[in-house]
Amino acid sequence: MTAALAQSTAIRYCETVTRTEARNFWYGIRLLPATKRRLLASVYAMARRIDDVADGDLPLVAKRAALAAIAASLETIESGPSDPVLAALHEGIEVCSLPLSAFRDLIDGVRMDLDGVAYHSFDDLVPYCRRVAGSIGRLSLAVFRTGEGPVTAELDALADDLGVALQLTNILRDVREDFGNGRIYLPLDDLARCGVEPHELGGAPSPQASALVRYEAARAREWFDRGLALTASLDRRSAACVGAMAGIYARLLVRIERRPDQVFRGRLSLPPYEKAWVALRALAGATP
Repeated sequence: MTAALAQSTAIRYCETVTRTEARNFWYGIRLLPATKRRLLASVYAMARRIDDVADGDLPLVAKRAALAAIAASLETIESGPSDPVLAALHEGIEVCSLPLSAFRDLIDGVRMDLDGVAYHSFDDLVPYCRRVAGSIGRLSLAVFRTGEGPVTAELDALADDLGVALQLTNILRDVREDFGNGRIYLPLDDLARCGVEPHELGGAPSPQASALVRYEAARAREWFDRGLALTASLDRRSAACVGAMAGIYARLLVRIERRPDQVFRGRLSLPPYEKAWVALRALAGATP
């Protein structure tokens, strides 16, 4: 197998993983030119690998070992690994200086899940959101800025903020499912402020629980407003990619704000035609 064929195989593998496992993001990724599309697919393929450890059925000890093995594998990228995801990431290091430290942040965030960390205040929750989602924002930014100049600390912060917005939306969407898995991400201080007992997150919706969801949704919207300023510093197709990915989550947030009781009945999602419509609007330059 030639080196060129090995690279093309790695790219196809990562694009398949991203298209099938990260469908919301694929609507935006497909708007990118070929080089950026394959680079971002490699980022999401590695993120999926890390998330699969957290969401899998392995015992805790085995999950910790698997995360340690992934962290160690990141050190082998420069040696031309045979693993398809690592091989695809090798191009990202060469072309856009992918910040591999962000993957280590993601691994640390997953470890927080394994440790059963509780979040008493929003300030406690933010570091988790930055690790599991802001990290992807920073990696994506490096891809978007390929050939456009250096990534500044200001742009990194905006990408990180947008990642937090997406993660807060995820938390609201999955509140019932997460409770069933023994995880509570909403800050306990906010539950107390709204008069919600933790067990209510897994039960029938109440006015107090709906008020809690609206409160957190308003907070997420503030993070969206701040993070989306990033698009002004991106080229048209990269901005469209961000607009599509963020736009899908922003529309989901609107539904959650309008009917907060729905998150206690099951996971909300947008139909494929609506996601495609959001992507087309983003390509036309519409703001999420």
